[in-house]
Amino acid sequence: MNIQQIETFKAAIPLKKAFKTALRTVTVAETIIVKITCDHGIVGWGEAPPTHVITGDTLASIHYAINDVFKPALTGMSILDREPLFEKINSVIVGNTSAKAAIDMALYDCIAQEANMSLSQFLGGYQEKIETDYTVSVNSPEEMADDAEGYVKDGFSVLKVKVGKDEINTDIERIQAIRERVGPNVTIRLDANQGWDPKEAVRSIQKMEDLGLNIEFIEQPVKAYDLKGLKYVTDHTQIPIMADESVFSARDARAVLEMGAADLINIKLMKSGGIHEAQNIAKLANVYGVTCMVGSMIESKIGITAAAHFAASQSNIKYFDFDAPLMLAGDLIEGGITYKESLITFGNGKGLGIEGINEEYIV
Repeated sequence: MNIQQIETFKAAIPLKKAFKTALRTVTVAETIIVKITCDHGIVGWGEAPPTHVITGDTLASIHYAINDVFKPALTGMSILDREPLFEKINSVIVGNTSAKAAIDMALYDCIAQEANMSLSQFLGGYQEKIETDYTVSVNSPEEMADDAEGYVKDGFSVLKVKVGKDEINTDIERIQAIRERVGPNVTIRLDANQGWDPKEAVRSIQKMEDLGLNIEFIEQPVKAYDLKGLKYVTDHTQIPIMADESVFSARDARAVLEMGAADLINIKLMKSGGIHEAQNIAKLANVYGVTCMVGSMIESKIGITAAAHFAASQSNIKYFDFDAPLMLAGDLIEGGITYKESLITFGNGKGLGIEGINEEYIV
C-alpha cells in the first residue's frame, strides 16, 4: 500500500470561448496532471492548473514542486498513514498550493479506492448529486446578456456573473441587461475578483439593492489582503458577501470568521492545497454557522471531480461552481463526474471514478 511512482504530464485544452475576469483572460486551459501508482496496483489522479494571478503558481513551479520536492519526499510512504502523508506535503515546501492540491487529490483518490468507497462517501457522504452554476465572462452588456440567455436555455438556473474589470456603473449596466434578458426566476450571483475598492463597492451594491436586481451574493468585492475593507462592505450592505481570494487556509478563514468580515466563504482546492486543508476550512466555518461554496480555477474534469466529491461530502457546503469542464472544447478524462445540464452526479466508481486519460490533449 506504498506509493511506488509519481508521474506528471502536461495537458492543454482550448476553451470554447475566451474566459474573462477582472484578473485575466484565458483561451487555453493548461494543466499539470499527476498520476500516483501504488505498489498494489491502485492508481490515483490529480491536476494543477497554473493560476499565477491568484495562487502565484506557474506550469514551471508546479512541475518543479511535484517532481523535485514531493516525488522524493513521498515515494515509499504508505497511503494508509494519512496524517504523516499530508504533514509531509505541507512541511517540505512553503506555498505552492496548486502543486500540493494535485498531489493531495491523487492521494485521496488512492485512499478512497483502497477503502472501496467513492471519495465523497469516504469524506462524509452528505449528498449524491449537486447543481452547478454557469459563469458569464466579462464582456459588453449585450454580449453578456446573450451568453446568459444561452446558458439558461442550456438548462442552467444559476448564473455567476463576472464583474469588476471596468468602471462600476458599467458593471451595473451588465447586471441589468442580464436580469432583463433572463427574467426574475434565474438566480444571479456576482464575482468581482477583487475589482472594487470598499467605498465604491458599498455605493454600487446599495444601488443594486435599490434597483431590485435580486443578487444572491457577491464574491470578493475588494483586494484579498483588505479584510477591513471586506468587513466594511459586509457591514454596510444587505446582499451577502463571500470571501474568496482572502481565504487560502483555515488560518485565513479564522481571521475572516473572527472579524465577521464576510457572510460566506468560497473554498477552492487550488488555494487550500487540497482536500485535507479544505476540510479544515469547511469544519471551521461550520463552527461559526457560516455556509460555504466550493469553486475552482479553469480546470479539467480531474480537478473538478475531486472538488465536487469534497463539496458533496460536507453539510455546510451549499453552493457549487463547477462549470469549468463545460467551457472546454474536449474532455481530458474518461469517467469522473457526469453532467446533465446543471446537475452533477458521481456514478458508482471508487475514489474519483477516473478510468483513463484522453491522450489527444497531452502535450
